[in-house]
Amino acid sequence: MRLFKSTTVNWKYIIGEILLIFFGISLAIWFNNWNASNTINANKRIAIDKIEEEIRNNLDELYSAREVNLKIPKAIEAYEEIISDSDGQAVSGISQMKDFQENFPNYFIIKDSVRINDTLYRYLGNTRIRLELIAFSQIAWETSRNMGIANEFGYECLYNLENVYNIQRLVQNEMDKAAEALQNEEVDRLERILGFVNQLDVQLEDAYTLMLKNIADCM
Repeated sequence: MRLFKSTTVNWKYIIGEILLIFFGISLAIWFNNWNASNTINANKRIAIDKIEEEIRNNLDELYSAREVNLKIPKAIEAYEEIISDSDGQAVSGISQMKDFQENFPNYFIIKDSVRINDTLYRYLGNTRIRLELIAFSQIAWETSRNMGIANEFGYECLYNLENVYNIQRLVQNEMDKAAEALQNEEVDRLERILGFVNQLDVQLEDAYTLMLKNIADCM
């Protein structure tokens, strides 16, 4: 009486099942990696588009503020030329005051005038300095960094972006100082700060322009 029955192992079937499982796992891993890569690239594209838009807007803000603020030192210098040393009041001819008002409108608000002689008048009024504050944005850049998307950018791209936003922060800090000097009526300090801001403006404009030119390299 036979108690045991020998069986034949189907190795081809077993190996086939193993290979099928292996290829199935490999395909799933590849698909997950492909999907993750597409997600990263899509996020990078969105981040780069937002950063490019932010830089363009900041560049427009820079131009707008510069147009106004560059006139401040010139207005102060021109006004000092028509101030009488004896009483600190504005003394000039009609044509000179007219030219000043046309070149620097709303800087000196005339309330009254007193005739001194046939050619000169003493003008009574108040000076007013309009300082254009810069409202730079760095939301797109900070969001990309906080979400880790910026880590996917190339080294050259990251270097240029860091440079752009570092100079931008310097300009913003100096403008805050300028606002403080104006509030405290520190005209000399205001002029010095605006002179330094003008130098930083040029650097920032160059950095913006270079970044916009090479923004595609961030992909």
